[in-house]
Amino acid sequence: MSKHDGIQNIPETPGYRLIALDLDGTLLNSEKQLTEENARALADAAAQGIWIVPTTGRFFDGMPQVIRELPYLRYAITINGAQVMDIATGQTIYRAELPLNQAIEIMKYLDTLPVIYDCYMDNWGWISRHMQEAAPEFAADRHSLKMIQELRTPVDDLKQYLLRRGKNVQKLQFFIKNPDERWAIAEYIRTHFPGTAVAASLANNLEVNTEAANKGAAVSALAAHLGLDMAQTVAFGDGGNDLSMIRACGLGVAMRNSCREVLEAADCITASCDENGVALVIRELLDQKKGQT
Repeated sequence: MSKHDGIQNIPETPGYRLIALDLDGTLLNSEKQLTEENARALADAAAQGIWIVPTTGRFFDGMPQVIRELPYLRYAITINGAQVMDIATGQTIYRAELPLNQAIEIMKYLDTLPVIYDCYMDNWGWISRHMQEAAPEFAADRHSLKMIQELRTPVDDLKQYLLRRGKNVQKLQFFIKNPDERWAIAEYIRTHFPGTAVAASLANNLEVNTEAANKGAAVSALAAHLGLDMAQTVAFGDGGNDLSMIRACGLGVAMRNSCREVLEAADCITASCDENGVALVIRELLDQKKGQT
């Protein structure tokens, strides 16, 4: 496939059996839509026996309905790899969560900063009411604001609520007005809260998981569950929380709209999420597969 089609350096390597796809900025376009071209490519890959696995920072019910209702969908990797689930049986194949006490201590640190934060627990979002009310000041992107307003349950005090529930936390995330301040905060969290992983998925947010909760580890766990070698896996991504699977999978594909780190780590680069970059690569892979039969 030529460079003007949006692909650079795609290896001639057949035999892929699993495709892990980030959603926002990757499979979904800028309007958070699954285009017809991408949908057809996914369906054609599934018809060839390839597992299609959404691999997202969202929890399962936070994924768009059009993704959740794909007829061939069996597995999903959610919350940056904190959970790998078998949709058909409800079985959790892999789980990695922040210990409750550590999550509370991180929140106490975030309370000293000009941020709003929320968390995922039990596959749902939770937020202090006053932070949800302040969201328009912090989440300038309308899609992010919509998620904060519609996919978070407000409580009077998030820390106290979590302590009453007594359960571990799947992910913490926060928004800050000045994106340049994120990296000093990220370094502080990594240094003072060992065993955490900090990554960005948007221009002004950071997401905190336990170190074992990353998309690369989650894809590896699912591949092992399915009896696949990692050389048989493909990952598509654009953000910092996709780096681990871009590096871990047999083929790591960066969208043209990816952050610099993902572009540098990927095996090949495709067109942007608004140019059906996912479909371009899948079509090439299916053509390679056809040529081997």
